[in-house]
Amino acid sequence: MPTADSPAKGSADPVEATETSVTETGAARPEVCSAHAATGEHGYTKDKDAHLKRLRRIEGQVRGLQRMLEEDVYCIDVLTQVSASTKALQSFALQLLEEHLRHCVAHAATEGGEEIDAKVAEATAAIARLLRT
Repeated sequence: MPTADSPAKGSADPVEATETSVTETGAARPEVCSAHAATGEHGYTKDKDAHLKRLRRIEGQVRGLQRMLEEDVYCIDVLTQVSASTKALQSFALQLLEEHLRHCVAHAATEGGEEIDAKVAEATAAIARLLRT
């Protein structure tokens, strides 16, 4: 049972939380990377507002797809919009990956040890998922 001095499970303060999640390979990984714990920021934090604006724009593109179907728009025109939406998400993912590499992986590299190996493996798995899409 949490006390006033200890965070509850799923604590609102992510830096305090010690929860773990499971990766695709079944390995446990902390919910908060050491870079976030050290700086209080994720790799995307500095550009968070721009990222949210970009995601809202992408959301609008996807809603546009729904409208296109409701309006019985020609298939090729819908597919063109699907391609544009997909490309926008891929571009966002690459930007997020770059920020992760510059922040989280770079911090792990300065720490050395097992953390850098874990961060490289994590980034490699993320890149593999992106390539499958």
